[in-house]
Amino acid sequence: MIGVFDSGLGGLSVLAALVDALPQADFAYYADTAHVPYGNKSETQIQCRVLAIGDYLASHGCDLLVVACNTATAAAVQALRAAHPGIPVVGVEPGIKPAAQDSKSGRIAVLATEATARSPRLQQLIREHAGRVEVFVEPCPGWATHVEMLQLDDPALAADVRARVEPLLARGVDRIVLGCTHYSFLAPLLSEVVDGRAELVDVAAAVARQTQRLAGRLAHGSGRLQLHASAHPERLRAALPRLHLGRIAARAG
Repeated sequence: MIGVFDSGLGGLSVLAALVDALPQADFAYYADTAHVPYGNKSETQIQCRVLAIGDYLASHGCDLLVVACNTATAAAVQALRAAHPGIPVVGVEPGIKPAAQDSKSGRIAVLATEATARSPRLQQLIREHAGRVEVFVEPCPGWATHVEMLQLDDPALAADVRARVEPLLARGVDRIVLGCTHYSFLAPLLSEVVDGRAELVDVAAAVARQTQRLAGRLAHGSGRLQLHASAHPERLRAALPRLHLGRIAARAG
């Protein structure tokens, strides 16, 4: 079984790509809804939660783990790998490299949670992969919470998205990296603001390809999906159709 986890609903965007890439695999998805969001937590708090969830999924038979959360990956993926040396761990990191490689203007932006925006790992990615382009990092407090509350049509959210993205476009940014898996569910709203002036960069498909390479025998299961949550598990299942993830809901029974 492949374990996938996030602070809440955001990782479902990665799970959807995983299900498409590995249709016969068995998955367990864990939403840490008792502690969402991670973006305003300290690194120590995030590491504690990631290690606890890793232990939980490993004890439930998961032989491969996908950290479907940028913030958790930046803060704790190395600690998780050290805690479970026998289990492959796939993290999710902002698509700095493809954005920098594909940029024509030489200017890219990263939309991220507060924790990811200030993380040393993000700065390292920028140094390693974006040395020849200018990178604007934009913290987006509250966006993940809007997704968790399924408030995707909230006018206040739309106004905040426009207020944060328009100045980036005015600076000549032509690639906008979605640095939080929750933000994938804001792609329609972001696309409306961007209006063809830049491209959104999402790494869910790349994460799915990496997981596919590591899956081995785990790729051949019965196509089952288990849903777990640290609080209000009924909300996790109820959110699937609202996020247009009916195919995942069907797997969960």
